[in-house]
Amino acid sequence: MEERIAAYLASRMASAEEVRVSHLYRIPGGASRETWMFKATWREGGERRAHEFILRRDPPASLLESNREVEFAYYSAFADSKVPVPGMRWIEHDASHLDGTFFIMDRIAEIESNTRRIQEPAWDEARPKIARHMYEILAEIHAFEWRGSGLEAVSEAPAPDACWKRELDLWEAVIDANELSPQPIARAGIRWLRRNPPPPPARVTVVHGDYRVGNILYHREGRIRAVVDWEMAHLGDPIEDLAWGFMKDWEWARDGRKGGIIDEAEAIAVYEEASGHRVDRDALHWWSVFSNVKAQGIWLTGTKSFQEGRTDELILPMVSYTLINAEDEALLESLGRAG
Repeated sequence: MEERIAAYLASRMASAEEVRVSHLYRIPGGASRETWMFKATWREGGERRAHEFILRRDPPASLLESNREVEFAYYSAFADSKVPVPGMRWIEHDASHLDGTFFIMDRIAEIESNTRRIQEPAWDEARPKIARHMYEILAEIHAFEWRGSGLEAVSEAPAPDACWKRELDLWEAVIDANELSPQPIARAGIRWLRRNPPPPPARVTVVHGDYRVGNILYHREGRIRAVVDWEMAHLGDPIEDLAWGFMKDWEWARDGRKGGIIDEAEAIAVYEEASGHRVDRDALHWWSVFSNVKAQGIWLTGTKSFQEGRTDELILPMVSYTLINAEDEALLESLGRAG
């Protein structure tokens, strides 16, 4: 694979000679796309150069069916903004190069992304700074002026009062297509969501779609260097991102702190201060219930992919086995029916 990547880079870097690829390594996880890191060296203008890259390749099957062009567009839109993202290089739709479609971006060095590492005592001083920065960045994502940007070519903006219905329709369809057995609790959640639509947002914004600890690259200085995994990004209600990040699934420390790093009330206060907008608690509750339904759709998709033999990636059944029942419990709790 190193030789094939080198050949591809040579075809895209017209002035590069003697392109070599080394240190190719697949990053564990990546349940929606394969993520590889590698080092490239080449000669250009009489000088030897080197750079580290990340390659994101579409797998045969995953937890999530998503569009690489959309993800690439959202990364690209936030280049040179207050939202830190890796630099985008190339997107490739021809699967013949690497047995799958892919895109390549810059690697950011000297960072961490591990959801457990940030909870270690060595990070006690940096953790509160990272937590605050995380919700300041979220406010910047929601403040981004997407009108007139390249995002209009890949995302359709719903009317404010239609944001909830579009997302609920989408994820109900995912459950319809992927359940291997009846899902009565998820169906109860869907019925509740349809009977109790949320107040519409004051504005339609970019929604990251998977904004949580685990999709941020952080540094010991207490800053976030990049927000990654934009494959579920869309235009919609900004409260959706807050609710998703507050899910019990991501309470890595199992002590109630969101993402294992911050209390919900503090996160909301930081976000409100940074955004200048009040978080509607009724909307937050609706999107919290929705988040459990959406997550169940993701876990069911992974289960069916493995069951049908479209992938042998063990992370898919492992995640699904671990979380499907827990998601039902969390959904019942968010509906006020636990106990």
